[in-house]
Amino acid sequence: MNSPVPSALTDLVRRLRHLEIRIRKAVEAQLQGDFHSVFRGTGLEFDDVRLYQYGDEVRAIDWAVSSKGHGTFVKTYKEEKEQQVLVLLDVSASLDVGDGQRRKLDVGRDIAGLLALSAARQGSALGLLAFSDQQELYLPPGKGARAAYALIRRLFALEPVSPRTGVATGIRQALGLLKRRTLVVLVSDFIDGPYERELTMLAQRHDLIVVQLLAPRERHFPALGIVPLRDAETGRVRWVNTSSASFRADVAAAAERDEAALVSLCRRNRTGFLALSTEGDFVPQLVNLFRHRQQLGRR
Repeated sequence: MNSPVPSALTDLVRRLRHLEIRIRKAVEAQLQGDFHSVFRGTGLEFDDVRLYQYGDEVRAIDWAVSSKGHGTFVKTYKEEKEQQVLVLLDVSASLDVGDGQRRKLDVGRDIAGLLALSAARQGSALGLLAFSDQQELYLPPGKGARAAYALIRRLFALEPVSPRTGVATGIRQALGLLKRRTLVVLVSDFIDGPYERELTMLAQRHDLIVVQLLAPRERHFPALGIVPLRDAETGRVRWVNTSSASFRADVAAAAERDEAALVSLCRRNRTGFLALSTEGDFVPQLVNLFRHRQQLGRR
């Protein structure tokens, strides 16, 4: 990690590196483990073929190879030791909401940046696909400090063209770009729909972690009286009595319902899930997520 860092990035990289060090120390202290396992696979990848033996499962037969007439062959697999990583980041206008100091987008960028630095330190290839309802930025997986700094610089300078959200569109773009099994970290507020079919496809083909970004005021709206509310994505303005008990209850209920549906979807697909708020320190929650991945890798 000795490559020179452009002066404009010095403070940003220093802050992200501090977060990375906190996470690494916490993971290693709790598990006596290896932080590198964050980027290891939890499944199997194709290795080779061999002749069929009594007791082999029929579904393991490689029919394409066997059809050549030289015998019946089955596929063999090996444990994934390392995967390339793709951060699939929603950068639509709904992520501009926050607690006054940090927006959801700020948290999402921090996650992408510290994962890039961690991947560079561990020699893993990490890429980025930033999306709205279209592709805003794609950086193919790359290794090393230069690739990490380029990703951070371009992501934090990104001005999205479209304000709208398209989670399903972003997932389809990722599916079209990824040619090998990949650890995908999907980061969004998921204020969109429908995307269930696409998320299921992504979970089936890749090792998926879902990170939902939350802003508390979207669930517990402040009582400000009758005020105009502007939709950040459509620009539409409507007047709402924010002090109304029914309005506040409806907002909270809708947020809880949407989050519960996403959690259920991830559980059905056996997908890692993490909800992160713009308020407070998200490092402990990331540590718990990484710890869970380490435990999966040891089973």
